[in-house]
Amino acid sequence: MTFRQFAYRNVVRNSRIYGAFFMASFFSVAVFFIYSMLMFHPDIERGILGEVSLIGMVGAEIVLVLFTLFFLYYSMSAFLEARSHEFAILLHLGMEKRQMNKLVFLETMIIGAGSIIVGIVFGFSFSKFFFMIVREILHLDELPLYVSWQPFLLTIGVFTSAFVVISFISVYFTRERKLRDLIKGSDYLNSLTTYSKIRAIYGITLILGTYILAFVVGHTSLIGLTLLIPFSATFGTYYFFSDSVPCLLDLARGKRKFHWQRYRLLSLAEQTHIMMDNVKMFFVVTMVSTLAFLSVGVLATMSSYTTQYDRLNPLGLVYKGDIDNPYEREHINSLRLQLEDKGLSYQLSRFVVVKQTSSFTQNEVEVFRESDMNVLLSSYSYPLLNLGSGEAVFIPYSEDSLKKLKNRVVHTVLEENSIPITIDSVYPKIVFPGSIVSVNSIVISDEDFAKLIYPISEKNIIQPSYHLFTFVIPQWMETKEVGKDIDYLESNLYFLKKDKFSPFYFENAGLNYSYILATYSLFTLVGVLVATVFLLAAGSFIYFKLHTSLEREKRKFDVLKRMGLTEIELKKLVNRHLFPQFFLPWGVAMMHSAFAFLMVQGILKDIANISIVKEVFFAFGFFVLIQVVYFYLIRWRYISHIRS
Repeated sequence: MTFRQFAYRNVVRNSRIYGAFFMASFFSVAVFFIYSMLMFHPDIERGILGEVSLIGMVGAEIVLVLFTLFFLYYSMSAFLEARSHEFAILLHLGMEKRQMNKLVFLETMIIGAGSIIVGIVFGFSFSKFFFMIVREILHLDELPLYVSWQPFLLTIGVFTSAFVVISFISVYFTRERKLRDLIKGSDYLNSLTTYSKIRAIYGITLILGTYILAFVVGHTSLIGLTLLIPFSATFGTYYFFSDSVPCLLDLARGKRKFHWQRYRLLSLAEQTHIMMDNVKMFFVVTMVSTLAFLSVGVLATMSSYTTQYDRLNPLGLVYKGDIDNPYEREHINSLRLQLEDKGLSYQLSRFVVVKQTSSFTQNEVEVFRESDMNVLLSSYSYPLLNLGSGEAVFIPYSEDSLKKLKNRVVHTVLEENSIPITIDSVYPKIVFPGSIVSVNSIVISDEDFAKLIYPISEKNIIQPSYHLFTFVIPQWMETKEVGKDIDYLESNLYFLKKDKFSPFYFENAGLNYSYILATYSLFTLVGVLVATVFLLAAGSFIYFKLHTSLEREKRKFDVLKRMGLTEIELKKLVNRHLFPQFFLPWGVAMMHSAFAFLMVQGILKDIANISIVKEVFFAFGFFVLIQVVYFYLIRWRYISHIRS
């Protein structure tokens, strides 16, 4: 038998151990290859989000490569740990360390080559299916399957390099171990690990501090504090598993009435050993799971915004321009003609808005005329206004403003024209999107509006008065092609000139929604696959660690069974053995993610008045279901191995 055959048979003989590693590796290769096929597709940049899609694919590729490197290193370290007795025997029989390094390298490359081949075949087989999805996402007429050497070469080059680098790193750390340590296996780690009460306090304090920071950021404007959150969460999580949990277990063992119970005595002793032996594994699983939760949670946030977009943006088209805007007549006529050509019904409303200074706040306030507002309200079939002289109502800019302004009464004077008014109510419906109306906007009677001869007197005000045109379009989602020439003129001829402001502003809800929906769909495709890789890897870390210590666990349970342990008691002990390993890291990850989304919810509530509670709760429930299924699957396999 040659040396290469010996390496190949080692891989086949340890297929049970290498199986999960191979599955996770080839899935990573397949996802990377699919993204490469999309990234190099000749038609991918012609869609509505061509550049964004390319950036998304490149970003996903980088994340996958970096994470795969880390995952391969950790997995290979676990496998080498599981085979430490085998390596000790080979070294004892006379194998040179150079030969053992070559053996590890050949085994790694055999697994890597198999993963790359199967992953590319699997990825290419499903490329057409993903192309069909991406074609709809990016609004392309077609996205045919193609064959190019670039995706194949990139995938083979990246993952071959990854497996080579990981094999050399793994070999290096294996070479540093002494023969007696290899014979002991993972047991030698127990004498090297301890905990510190100071670090235990640090861990709990940093985690609680992270949650307090997230709460503060979500309810204040101190956004800069978010920079501290990742660092405090990372260090706090590591100290929590390395010192806080062992310290708490040690305190529990000191309580005899609590500790000296039938199952608790064994389970606490076992959990102490597990915690001290698997600090890095728990830390890695927690952080990886947190990333997966955050990825899907961000998608849930975007989903919440897309589903609430219609309510937050009630108008189809909005055109806002200066009083002397030279493009006004041309643009409004163009928009009307385009809508009529597409057969879309609409109702056009025109406003003259004058800015004044309020004596109550000394801030500017935008003043709308009652008759102009009633034209728009009739388009919505909303109740009309009926104001007398000196009366006014607030225009709500968000749902929260409806609650804040509902019972508020303000007596003020429009200073430039000395008009006293009383604002004692808010209109009960949202009629303008938040990007159009300011936070200080009111409607006054036609009689008072006719007295607004002088606009606001401050020199820094860009538009003392302006015209506003609103198009109420029932089929607003079909307007994405309307006004593209106006949008192009606005963005390219004016906004790029820093010394000149555009005389008009144009907003197309249908076009914006198509961008938002396409972006959301694209990130959903990218995020779900990346999150799947993260979750698969997080579960694999636990699986690898369990197999590393499987022989020792079998010996332990054999002793307990000879002492009279029944089948029911065996299952109870296994549950108490496995449950913390699965659900403690996930529980901490969910706590991290929950406070992160509590912060995001507070920020979004102020910016866009969006609630993401339902979507995040659904996503977390789905993750819990996956973890429960995975727990019982591993539990079944674990018990079957112990019984054998």
